[in-house]
Amino acid sequence: MLPSAEIGVFGGTAFYAFLDDVEEVAVQTPYGPPSASVAVGVVGGRRVAFLPRHGAGHGIPAHRVNYRANLWALRRLGVRRLLAPCSVGSLQPHVRPGDLVVCDQLVDRTSGRADTFFDGPLPAHVSFADPYCSELGRAAVDAAKAEGVAVHDGGTVVVIQGPRFSTRAESRWFSSAGWEVVNMTQYPEAVLARELGICYSGLALVTDYDAGVERAEAVTMEAVFRVLAENIERVKGVLVRAIPAISAERACGCADGAMDPGSFPA
Repeated sequence: MLPSAEIGVFGGTAFYAFLDDVEEVAVQTPYGPPSASVAVGVVGGRRVAFLPRHGAGHGIPAHRVNYRANLWALRRLGVRRLLAPCSVGSLQPHVRPGDLVVCDQLVDRTSGRADTFFDGPLPAHVSFADPYCSELGRAAVDAAKAEGVAVHDGGTVVVIQGPRFSTRAESRWFSSAGWEVVNMTQYPEAVLARELGICYSGLALVTDYDAGVERAEAVTMEAVFRVLAENIERVKGVLVRAIPAISAERACGCADGAMDPGSFPA
């Protein structure tokens, strides 16, 4: 019998472990295996499931992540609220490396990714005007402030295909549109969560200035990992503080139009 959890956490780049005293479980899904086994434990009295989206040692690049399997696995365990830390590049001078952006909008620039559970035969369309759960976002912002982390309450993330970084021309285009950060994983993760009726919040840790920001250097993985190493414990601190503060009852509309729970296989 599978363990249960009400809150989920996805680990991003350099974030491969979160909980102590956990039960590791391999969850089977109709979409193949998720990126890793799921670690189920307790944070502040709440049952939490943790899954590193890139695998236990970052063996899966963003464009190869099995997003449908990852979301389905957490939903099978009972997850209804999902916090999703990720690394991002800044597109605006005032959004600095080390800052946290709690996203409220996204722009999809990916291609070829499996991005829906509604493959037929009947059409279904979920509302995605507001991709992120405002209730979860508020808990994350409040936790970041309490932890002394510089946090931006809202921001748009443009999601690129990867694995390459943006050209300077692309980055200037994104910046001129007024978008705050750029990332490779928030789509289709956010929309798949919505289709499953899971509240979703993207917690974006800024690791660098993107190439199109004035006077920015070209992005390198070495620089990204250096900033991540300096800040990943702060992100974990935000999560540990936010999780107990998440309301047990949902007042949002994130489950509207979601898949019928009866359609989930045992």
